Amino acid sequence: MPKHVIIKKKINPFNKKIRVSGDKSLSIRWALLASQALGKSKAYNLLRSEDVLNTLKGLKKLGVKVKLKKKFCEINGVGINGFKYKKNLTIDAGNSGTFGRLILALLIRSPYKIKLTGDKSLSRRDFSRVISPLKEFGANFYPKNKFTLPIYIQGTNFVRPIKYFEKKGSAQIKSCVMLAALNAPGTTKIKALKSRNHTEILYKFLKIPFSISSKKKIDLIKIGGEKKISPFDYNIPSDISSSAFFIVLTLLSDKSNLIIRNVNVNPSRTGCISILNKMGANIILKNKKKYKGEKIADIHVRSKKYFKSINCPKKYNTNAIDEFLILFLVAAKAKGISYFKGLSELNQKESPRLKLGSKILNMIGIKTKLTNNSIKIYGNPNLKLKKTFEIKNYFKDHRVMALSTIAALTLGGKWKIYDPNSIKTSFPSFFNILKENLGAKIN
Repeated sequence: MPKHVIIKKKINPFNKKIRVSGDKSLSIRWALLASQALGKSKAYNLLRSEDVLNTLKGLKKLGVKVKLKKKFCEINGVGINGFKYKKNLTIDAGNSGTFGRLILALLIRSPYKIKLTGDKSLSRRDFSRVISPLKEFGANFYPKNKFTLPIYIQGTNFVRPIKYFEKKGSAQIKSCVMLAALNAPGTTKIKALKSRNHTEILYKFLKIPFSISSKKKIDLIKIGGEKKISPFDYNIPSDISSSAFFIVLTLLSDKSNLIIRNVNVNPSRTGCISILNKMGANIILKNKKKYKGEKIADIHVRSKKYFKSINCPKKYNTNAIDEFLILFLVAAKAKGISYFKGLSELNQKESPRLKLGSKILNMIGIKTKLTNNSIKIYGNPNLKLKKTFEIKNYFKDHRVMALSTIAALTLGGKWKIYDPNSIKTSFPSFFNILKENLGAKIN
């Protein structure tokens, strides 16, 4: 792919049905849990993004046999504490915070120091959030008091179960503790603010000793460790975070209709749909079904001329954290002032997304008021662009790149967007779907 793409024409009206790539959260979790099972597991529709491919490469370095075929991926699991550890081993997580943080949980019995590295973006991100609970299990980290990559982890033969309170509403922290608990004899107990629950659903499906109860905004989780996991096949549903770009593309385009097939609509992930419907969209879920505990549906969406502003309830934050950037684009077209708060976590992602989102809105003529954890967006329902815009120096964040692409295709103007390869970290088929399925003109 070239160093930049040029978009100088809005997308024409469309009436299409598409499928987007497999869910990234489920793809990575399947791979990690399949590695802990004893025997062969297969995944169909596995996301072939750089984040998932780095997950597979990391598992291979730990002695796990992986076969990546055209139609499926096969992992021959080694069982709990079955990794083959070598001296001077380095695992590169690339851009993946999910893989980088979760693989540490499975290394807490390593007899040797293992080096975990990542790209420039990941190396800026905070790893103290998982280092802290893993130390409680007995793992050691070097250099001491360093909480960014590269870091070294060395495990222990005396892993102990813990009691942990997860206060950030982070599915990564919660899942990290849940994975580490597999290696701990006895029962690990977690109090966690509600967040994505893919790991819990997989544990229940795999019959891992596990229980969960809820008290208001808190989940109480218990996990029994050192139990065998059976191999399992998985047909991974489509990713709602990837779907969100096409949902907003359709909403902001003229006279267009779209059906996105077989999408994971787990309620812990559908905050973006709830927010958009509150703003006046009419997004409908049809053909609903359950697959191994996950809710699946076809998403039906059509163009909308006018949107209402929103004072977005904080209860949607964890359910839409990866989609807020693209939601800001709808707020830019809404009538009135939209207010999004409690979003400091956005600046802990691949880039300072809250700041960059505000910067791009300002660039296209939308007034914003920004704090460290909130943004007010002064919408303009008549927003139409004619100027030339350049998008660069955005830490190669795939969601910033995709946001800019959707803005170009719906609002007009001439856009030059650098680093389009950044999309490969999570959604490599993004441009193909736009051009081949929906007819977008992208040079």
